[in-house]
Amino acid sequence: MAAIELDGLTKRYGDVVAVDGLDLEVEEGEIFGFLGPNGAGKSTTIDVLLDFVRPTSGSATVMGLDAQADSLAVRRRIGVLPDAFHVYDRLTGRQHLQFVVDSKDIDGADIEAIMERVSIAEAADRKAGGYSKGMRQRLVLAMALLGDPDLLILDEPSTGLDPNGARQMREIIEAENDRGTAVFFSSHIMEQVEAICDRVAIINRGRLVAVDSIDGLRGQTETVTTLTIDAGGADAADAEAIRNRIYVTSASLDGDRLEVTLTRDGSKFEVLKALDERGVEIRDFSIDESSLEDLFAEYTTERQEVPQ
Repeated sequence: MAAIELDGLTKRYGDVVAVDGLDLEVEEGEIFGFLGPNGAGKSTTIDVLLDFVRPTSGSATVMGLDAQADSLAVRRRIGVLPDAFHVYDRLTGRQHLQFVVDSKDIDGADIEAIMERVSIAEAADRKAGGYSKGMRQRLVLAMALLGDPDLLILDEPSTGLDPNGARQMREIIEAENDRGTAVFFSSHIMEQVEAICDRVAIINRGRLVAVDSIDGLRGQTETVTTLTIDAGGADAADAEAIRNRIYVTSASLDGDRLEVTLTRDGSKFEVLKALDERGVEIRDFSIDESSLEDLFAEYTTERQEVPQ
């Protein structure tokens, strides 16, 4: 059973198509990143999953349940941290969590432990109206974690958090996943997505343009790998010889530093072998592969063709 399954999901607002025929499956137990530029349809898709909006056509299921027909049952099995979240200024942090416990009828919930886990235990009995933006974010995350959900849906979960808070968020996501929870989250912080996601989907102008692991996405684009070599004794002739090899797009020498860029089909070790055969001493080297940010740009710029 898939944690999330979208079949031809479409949402129109008048003449505007926010989501256009989206087919997507998120497996149980995986951490799945959902990426796209502003206005791509990410939040609309999440709103359909949460039954905040109804699709124009197509369907969405969550943990095998219809996201619209079975929305109450869905909400009992998931935890949600929405992008546009709100808290009740006059209620304390503890009262917010108690509300979730009561509404989901959760047995044995340890509110103190959850608040400790997200680092707001000391503010448990303060009114949320006095919380900072980051504390409010942590409070809503604590609400999402109550009841050991089967699926976490997180929309921009690190917004408002400092670097330590963002690291703690990542650790909580990984810990929940270790427990067996599927995690579906949208984020603009590419380093965080790249660090923890099993797979990612990229949506652009309402349509799905890519679904794969990070390595899989690298293999589908024209992005390059940069090989920086500490090459003792290398000269201009060596750089020229490497530059003329197939799949090498450039090779520049600055003192003993040789920088080589290769296309996706290029072999880094063939370059090193060729230099060794020319008598160049390879003292050290580093590899810089395309980041998720590079891949995201490749898929979402206006030059990227969206499938018809």
